[in-house]
Amino acid sequence: MGAAMPSLHSDRTLVSLAAPGSFAAEQYQGLRLKLERLRQARGVRVLAVTSPGVSDGKTVTSINLAGALAHGSSARVLLIDADLRRPSVGTHLGLPAPDAAGLTEALVDESIELRQVVRQLDHADSLSVVLAGSRPASVHELLRSPRFENLLQEARDLYDFVVLDTPPLVPVCDAALLSRLVDGMLVVVAAHETPRKLLEEALNLIDESKVLGIVFNGDNSTPFRQYDAYYRR
Repeated sequence: MGAAMPSLHSDRTLVSLAAPGSFAAEQYQGLRLKLERLRQARGVRVLAVTSPGVSDGKTVTSINLAGALAHGSSARVLLIDADLRRPSVGTHLGLPAPDAAGLTEALVDESIELRQVVRQLDHADSLSVVLAGSRPASVHELLRSPRFENLLQEARDLYDFVVLDTPPLVPVCDAALLSRLVDGMLVVVAAHETPRKLLEEALNLIDESKVLGIVFNGDNSTPFRQYDAYYRR
């Protein structure tokens, strides 16, 4: 596959990679267990992570979930930055070369194979990443193209889990378009911040059978702080 990546950027929110023994990382391990059961029961392997609006934490959740699925496991995990409008996976991971070939290049140029845009994280042997890329193109055309479906099928054949970080549901229809190609979707909401009406509107945009669950992100309520303090002791 592609060249090895540099060491992980010091992003404290990426607990599954930077602090896998922490209480916060343990919450992603709980999500991993549920997804492993869904894989056994329903064959769920390719999933999209989205949110109702911006700043709900979908990208951080995508990276941490992918890290949790790969941590201490023989499972091969691929994380794809499918937010072609505002990609940020590379930024969170501290990856250089923003003009490196990525998803858009593979979608536009069929001579570029998936393995050519896949990058291996040097601090997580089982976790690989595909960045969004930099070639300008019509997002709707790319997401509707048969090429996208073919690339996801190739990823399904090569990896045990494929996690797509996708745009928020309400501002644009990208995630709704992608929902037809994945096995399921996780909807991330910011604890005590995401309006209920916005969540309802977002859920109305996708087939309810595709929704695997809602991830409650950033809950700092008292019980969680107490558990965290106890665990750290």
